[in-house]
Amino acid sequence: MPPDGAEGGVRDERVPYVPRLLRALVRADELWLVVLAACVGCGAGLLVSAMIHATLLAHRLLFAAPGEGRISGLPAIIPFRALLVPTLGGLVLGLLGVLVARCIPGRPVDPIEANALHGGRMSMRDSAIVALQTVLSNAVGASVGLEAGFTQIGAATGSRLGRMFRVRREDLRLLVGCGAAGAIGAAFDAPLAGAFYAFELVIGTYSLANLAPVAAASVCAIGVTRLLHSAAPGVSVVLPAELRVDDYLPIATLGIVAALLGVGLMYCVTLAEALFRRSGLPVWMRPAVGGLVVGLLALVSPTVMSSGHWAMRVALEHAYPTGWVLALLAMKALASSVSIGAGFRGGLFFASLYLGVLTGAAFAGGLALISATPLSAELCALVGMSAMAVAVVGAPMTMVFLALEMTGSLPLTAAVLVASVIASLTVRRTFGYSFATWRFHLRGESIRSAVDVGWIRTLTVGRMMRHDVKTLCQDTKVQAARQAYPLGSAQRIVLVDQSGRYVGLVLVPDLYVDTALPDETLSRFAQYRDQMLVPQMNLREAITRFAQAESDALVVVDSEESRQVRGMLTEQHALRRYSEELDRSRRELAGEKRSRS
Repeated sequence: MPPDGAEGGVRDERVPYVPRLLRALVRADELWLVVLAACVGCGAGLLVSAMIHATLLAHRLLFAAPGEGRISGLPAIIPFRALLVPTLGGLVLGLLGVLVARCIPGRPVDPIEANALHGGRMSMRDSAIVALQTVLSNAVGASVGLEAGFTQIGAATGSRLGRMFRVRREDLRLLVGCGAAGAIGAAFDAPLAGAFYAFELVIGTYSLANLAPVAAASVCAIGVTRLLHSAAPGVSVVLPAELRVDDYLPIATLGIVAALLGVGLMYCVTLAEALFRRSGLPVWMRPAVGGLVVGLLALVSPTVMSSGHWAMRVALEHAYPTGWVLALLAMKALASSVSIGAGFRGGLFFASLYLGVLTGAAFAGGLALISATPLSAELCALVGMSAMAVAVVGAPMTMVFLALEMTGSLPLTAAVLVASVIASLTVRRTFGYSFATWRFHLRGESIRSAVDVGWIRTLTVGRMMRHDVKTLCQDTKVQAARQAYPLGSAQRIVLVDQSGRYVGLVLVPDLYVDTALPDETLSRFAQYRDQMLVPQMNLREAITRFAQAESDALVVVDSEESRQVRGMLTEQHALRRYSEELDRSRRELAGEKRSRS
């Protein structure tokens, strides 16, 4: 008889289908990672909320700011507080920096650098110090944003949690991105912007396999900030219902203008740092001087202080004269450059948004003088905001989704997309760096994105070389070498002197040519006398050395001074390992190799 639930001996699969599906979901390799990402997002949202409330409380206490304590939106500020608080706060920050440098040597690793070079490994202690310094800088009115602290502590939370559960390298990098996604999503109350910030800047690529964890982190972080009443308030602007085709020409022009100003801002920050270094001021005193400069500018307009987040909203909702907009633009750019150049902790993301709004407003004022049908000031301000942020931060899709989530306007989103693409291309052609990668470049790091290149540094010559090296003394006769190494038994022989120091390579076929005399010594046939590798060289340096020597194999010595032979490496093997690791990295980025560790 057929079993229950079956007809004609064929099993009815409908009954156990749902339980099997649930078991498959429970066993899914990605499910546990989504849960971890959600936990990271909750942690990031909690930390972002704490940092926001701490800075607002400090603004109320230190600057006697009314309401929530958003000083950048105030029409005026008490003069002695505007001068005293940033100056003394800068002094405290400078002394704290000296103390930290003495007690905790080394430099903190930021999320992009962690994912590019260190496989997602970040120090929670160092990141907490960075977050504290960022909060202190913003709290005393320095013209820096909190986003550097947000992403630092959020990404470090992901790294810490991932290492606690001993996840794979690619999953650890993903959790770092999830922490950054949660931090930015919570800061702007924009889940899509937070997710694409992680994809574009911290993870380095977008893939469907990474979508669920990153989205879960961003959504959970926003949920926590809303529960704690830390979510950013909305923006109320009037935008056109549609755009004409000829409107896109001034929009593209605005993208170019914002990009060039963004590049100028990055150069100004570098110039300010150089001026402070050359000034002869002690390191601990520089933030105090920078704070004094910001305080003097705040006497003209408090909008130069702090991140400028609230000032951006005021500028969007109120029309300023074009001359005043240009003055605010210059003062905010100067204040941000001096703040970062003097040593205050923070980023330029929030500042670039406000500067972009001012750029767009000034552009709209100039356009109104030469065009019979100018674009609205609100539209230009939001487009300028996005284009400037793309120029400085380097994340076009992040700004497209941020504009969409801030306003819900599809015509604006299309305009932002055009301006963002134009701004990105302009910066790439004229400058080639975002603010973060420009800072890496100044330190001598060749990092252009968060794509994992750390394996290139860890894959060293010492790990790849062969240890079974055939050596002969350089005084050996050709006849003796022929007896020891018949033709076809080896490709090359390593020559050493009496003390074992490397003196060159001899190709075995060269010993069998007609011009090779049996009584000659091998030293006459030595090649690549000064071309060698050392075990500490990474794969990229080794490939470069092969190209310079124009050799398909080089000897590995312990150091270029002692020249004691340790092994040999061929170019073919190095290139094969490079290709294998590159393919592995590509598959990890695409999520093809993810499995539970």
